[in-house]
Amino acid sequence: MKVYSATGRRKTSVAQVRLVSGTGKVLINKRTIDDYFPVEVWRIHALSPLQVTDNIGKFDVFVNVRGGGLTGQSGAIRLGIARALVEYDEQLRGKLREYELLTRDPRMVERKKYGQKKARKRFQFSKR
Repeated sequence: MKVYSATGRRKTSVAQVRLVSGTGKVLINKRTIDDYFPVEVWRIHALSPLQVTDNIGKFDVFVNVRGGGLTGQSGAIRLGIARALVEYDEQLRGKLREYELLTRDPRMVERKKYGQKKARKRFQFSKR
Protein backbone atom coordinates (compact mmCIF):
# COMPACT_ATOMS: atom_id res chain seq x y z
CA MET A 1 0.00 0.00 0.00
CA LYS A 2 1.69 3.18 -1.26
CA VAL A 3 1.30 6.48 0.57
CA TYR A 4 1.46 9.72 -1.43
CA SER A 5 2.21 12.77 0.68
CA ALA A 6 2.54 16.49 0.00
CA THR A 7 2.42 19.85 1.75
CA GLY A 8 0.05 22.68 0.88
CA ARG A 9 0.14 26.28 2.09
CA ARG A 10 -2.30 29.20 1.94
CA LYS A 11 -2.08 32.47 3.91
CA THR A 12 -0.66 31.27 7.25
CA SER A 13 -2.05 27.72 7.06
CA VAL A 14 0.10 24.65 6.44
CA ALA A 15 -1.47 21.29 5.56
CA GLN A 16 0.38 17.97 5.42
CA VAL A 17 -1.68 15.63 3.23
CA ARG A 18 -1.38 11.84 2.89
CA LEU A 19 -3.28 9.93 0.21
CA VAL A 20 -3.74 6.18 0.69
CA SER A 21 -5.73 4.01 -1.71
CA GLY A 22 -9.06 3.29 -0.04
CA THR A 23 -12.76 4.06 0.02
CA GLY A 24 -12.82 7.86 0.08
CA LYS A 25 -12.90 8.77 3.78
CA VAL A 26 -11.38 12.14 4.68
CA LEU A 27 -9.90 12.85 8.12
CA ILE A 28 -8.67 16.32 9.02
CA ASN A 29 -6.82 16.54 12.36
CA LYS A 30 -8.41 13.16 13.28
CA ARG A 31 -11.93 14.54 12.67
CA THR A 32 -14.25 13.89 9.72
CA ILE A 33 -14.42 16.56 7.03
CA ASP A 34 -18.10 17.24 7.83
CA ASP A 35 -17.18 17.79 11.47
CA TYR A 36 -14.11 19.95 10.71
CA PHE A 37 -15.60 22.17 7.96
CA PRO A 38 -19.19 23.09 8.94
CA VAL A 39 -19.72 25.08 5.71
CA GLU A 40 -20.09 23.01 2.53
CA VAL A 41 -18.19 25.55 0.39
CA TRP A 42 -15.00 24.79 2.36
CA ARG A 43 -15.50 21.03 1.89
CA ILE A 44 -16.05 21.39 -1.88
CA HIS A 45 -13.06 23.74 -2.15
CA ALA A 46 -10.73 21.40 -0.24
CA LEU A 47 -11.69 18.29 -2.26
CA SER A 48 -11.83 19.96 -5.70
CA PRO A 49 -8.57 18.31 -6.98
CA LEU A 50 -10.12 14.86 -6.38
CA GLN A 51 -13.33 15.99 -8.12
CA VAL A 52 -11.51 17.37 -11.17
CA THR A 53 -9.40 14.23 -11.65
CA ASP A 54 -12.29 11.77 -10.98
CA ASN A 55 -10.53 10.23 -7.95
CA ILE A 56 -13.25 11.04 -5.41
CA GLY A 57 -13.73 7.50 -4.05
CA LYS A 58 -10.31 6.01 -4.75
CA PHE A 59 -8.27 7.51 -1.90
CA ASP A 60 -8.49 7.91 1.85
CA VAL A 61 -7.21 11.39 2.69
CA PHE A 62 -5.45 12.05 6.01
CA VAL A 63 -4.61 15.68 6.75
CA ASN A 64 -2.77 17.50 9.53
CA VAL A 65 -3.42 21.22 9.20
CA ARG A 66 -2.47 24.10 11.46
CA GLY A 67 -2.44 27.89 11.43
CA GLY A 68 -4.79 30.44 9.95
CA GLY A 69 -8.56 30.21 9.66
CA LEU A 70 -10.82 27.70 7.98
CA THR A 71 -10.73 29.37 4.55
CA GLY A 72 -6.93 29.34 4.50
CA GLN A 73 -6.87 25.79 5.78
CA SER A 74 -9.23 24.56 3.05
CA GLY A 75 -6.98 26.26 0.46
CA ALA A 76 -3.88 24.62 1.97
CA ILE A 77 -5.57 21.20 1.92
CA ARG A 78 -6.57 21.77 -1.72
CA LEU A 79 -2.98 22.47 -2.77
CA GLY A 80 -1.67 19.53 -0.72
CA ILE A 81 -4.14 17.10 -2.32
CA ALA A 82 -3.29 18.39 -5.80
CA ARG A 83 0.45 17.94 -5.22
CA ALA A 84 -0.08 14.45 -3.78
CA LEU A 85 -2.14 13.49 -6.86
CA VAL A 86 0.71 14.60 -9.12
CA GLU A 87 3.05 12.39 -7.07
CA TYR A 88 0.57 9.52 -7.61
CA ASP A 89 0.26 10.09 -11.38
CA GLU A 90 2.28 12.64 -13.34
CA GLN A 91 -0.36 12.56 -16.13
CA LEU A 92 -2.78 14.47 -13.87
CA ARG A 93 -0.51 17.55 -13.81
CA GLY A 94 -2.02 19.01 -17.01
CA LYS A 95 -5.61 18.64 -15.80
CA LEU A 96 -4.78 20.17 -12.39
CA ARG A 97 -2.83 23.00 -14.06
CA GLU A 98 -5.81 23.72 -16.31
CA TYR A 99 -7.99 24.37 -13.23
CA GLU A 100 -5.10 26.27 -11.51
CA LEU A 101 -5.01 23.81 -8.62
CA LEU A 102 -1.21 23.54 -8.51
CA THR A 103 -0.63 27.28 -8.10
CA ARG A 104 0.30 28.48 -4.61
CA ASP A 105 -1.80 31.58 -3.84
CA PRO A 106 0.84 34.18 -2.89
CA ARG A 107 -1.54 36.64 -1.22
CA MET A 108 -0.70 37.33 2.42
CA VAL A 109 -2.00 39.84 4.95
CA GLU A 110 -0.36 43.22 4.46
CA ARG A 111 1.40 44.53 7.56
CA LYS A 112 0.16 47.51 9.55
CA LYS A 113 2.22 50.64 9.03
CA TYR A 114 3.15 53.09 11.80
CA GLY A 115 1.23 56.37 11.80
CA GLN A 116 -1.81 54.60 10.35
CA LYS A 117 -4.84 52.85 11.79
CA LYS A 118 -4.42 49.66 9.75
CA ALA A 119 -2.39 48.53 6.73
CA ARG A 120 -3.98 51.13 4.41
CA LYS A 121 -6.53 53.03 6.48
CA ARG A 122 -5.22 56.35 7.73
CA PHE A 123 -6.27 58.67 10.53
CA GLN A 124 -8.57 61.46 9.41
CA PHE A 125 -6.66 64.32 7.81
CA SER A 126 -7.35 67.82 9.08
CA LYS A 127 -6.08 70.79 7.12
CA ARG A 128 -6.80 73.29 9.89
